[in-house]
Amino acid sequence: MKMLEKVEEFNMEKVIDEFEALTKDAERVQRETLRKILEDNASAEYLQNLGLNGRTDPESFKAHVPLVTHKELEPYIVRIIEGDASSILTGKPITTMSLSSGTTQGKPKYVPWNDELFETTMQIYQTSFAFRNREFPVKNGKALSFIYSSKQFKTKGGLAAGTATTNVFRNAQYKCAMKALQSPCCSPDEVIFGPDFHQSLYCHLLCGLIFREEVQLVSSTFAHSIVHAFRTFEQVWQELCTDIREGVLTSRITVPSIRMAMSKLLKPNPELANLIEKKCMGLSNWYGLIPELFPNAKYVYGIMTGSMEPYLKKLRHYAGELLLLTADYGSSEGWIAANVNPKLPPELATYAVLPHIGYFEFIPITELEQTKFLCVDPQPVGLTEVKVGEEYEIVITNPAGLYRYRLGDVVKVMGFHNSTPELKFVRRSSLLLTINIDKNTEKDLQIAVEAAAKLVAGDKLEVIDYTSHVDVSSEPGHYVIFWEINGEASDELLSECCNCLDKSFVDAGYTSSRKTNCIGPLELRVVRKGTFQKILDHFLGLGAAVSQYKTPRCVGPTHGKVLQILSENVVKSYLSTTFN
Repeated sequence: MKMLEKVEEFNMEKVIDEFEALTKDAERVQRETLRKILEDNASAEYLQNLGLNGRTDPESFKAHVPLVTHKELEPYIVRIIEGDASSILTGKPITTMSLSSGTTQGKPKYVPWNDELFETTMQIYQTSFAFRNREFPVKNGKALSFIYSSKQFKTKGGLAAGTATTNVFRNAQYKCAMKALQSPCCSPDEVIFGPDFHQSLYCHLLCGLIFREEVQLVSSTFAHSIVHAFRTFEQVWQELCTDIREGVLTSRITVPSIRMAMSKLLKPNPELANLIEKKCMGLSNWYGLIPELFPNAKYVYGIMTGSMEPYLKKLRHYAGELLLLTADYGSSEGWIAANVNPKLPPELATYAVLPHIGYFEFIPITELEQTKFLCVDPQPVGLTEVKVGEEYEIVITNPAGLYRYRLGDVVKVMGFHNSTPELKFVRRSSLLLTINIDKNTEKDLQIAVEAAAKLVAGDKLEVIDYTSHVDVSSEPGHYVIFWEINGEASDELLSECCNCLDKSFVDAGYTSSRKTNCIGPLELRVVRKGTFQKILDHFLGLGAAVSQYKTPRCVGPTHGKVLQILSENVVKSYLSTTFN
């Protein structure tokens, strides 16, 4: 699949046919992909020092190149950032760096980015769009896309740096490609590239309302951004109606470029303002808000799996009967797999690995557990050697200088599309909550929070967002769950929620440790409304983009500022009595 150069070149059936051909012979494609990566980067210092001597076969590659994490590659990346233009990790110099969101480790990671990674991004977009549009065609309309591009900046050595999404959005070929792949965004570039997220969000909503009859899909990179947008709409809808009625943009928008761009779109339209007011006042608790505002929307689209699953309930509330379609599987380090089964609901979504966009290996989780204690390296298997039903940690080799890079994601193989595996994201490989012999993952935390959230739902309250922390400042250590809820709940109810959280962690190591007091009573800390917005603002201040923001689900030692924000905003605290 070649990257789009002209809008008219996109051919849906051709893209699907090419994908089918590639996945029927995934092992050969993988060998060819590795050969090309190693040939293109044969002059790289990193590979030369490992003694590959120009060999490009998988056997030599695995024998000479070690498994690594970001920590091992960091010294090489630092040299690139500081201006060393020699062939360090790649044959051609790296000219751009991507920043991860920083929510997992507390600070962003620098990851090499090049034109080849942009091309793989477009290939993923093309593939998933072809399968999606075959089932749910959209044409001759617009997309309400809540996308935001943070600023690129220059590193010490003069390289352009920005978030992965920013590097995509700012690529000159992106807009052309997107015109072919979906309805054009109803917001002007000045809104997408605006320097103030809050002002851009307001104007995205305003543009959507102006073009409400033309909007055929609502999307963002992550489900969190869509939920956040419509939570904001609940607060500002009357102001939006005033802008539309009078044809004058609110004074809250102060960025000159955004004001100028919006002035070209905004004309007095009392009839539209009255219609929107009537619809908003007629809704019960904002259920079905999206189809009410955008009657011709076909679906809501974005990444809705993994750390985005907790937002599905609220997203379904806003979407009503409108379809939710989950997007593809990737990371700041590169793309991995496409959603080629768009009819599946997000909870059941699987992702088919594209065998030509990188070289992939898989470490069996069972082996990972064993080798950890033996202090030996685990032995990964190849793309076509994985087994259905088994869990693996992904290892990626990409064209931008990551070789046998442990991504840290655990996936489960759900089946095969021809000879390429279909994956379901399970969790990050690092344990989320552990004190003694307990092992509770992000998914375990989500299940516990959802169980306790049902109790407050009875009082028509909801958990807006949550995170966790392992407090070992005193003996025994204990779990702390932070909740932000959208109203006042009684002490009795919140105490019950605290107990529910504690007993919902069913891991045997946790329950036995609680019973023997090796782990102390779980603590529920309720924070002020707006606390998680402050956390989001904190990460934006570090250079993260809203489009790739993920709420940190476990706040550890590297999240000092986040823990400070949470602690300063605690209004109530409860200790579990479940195991007393």
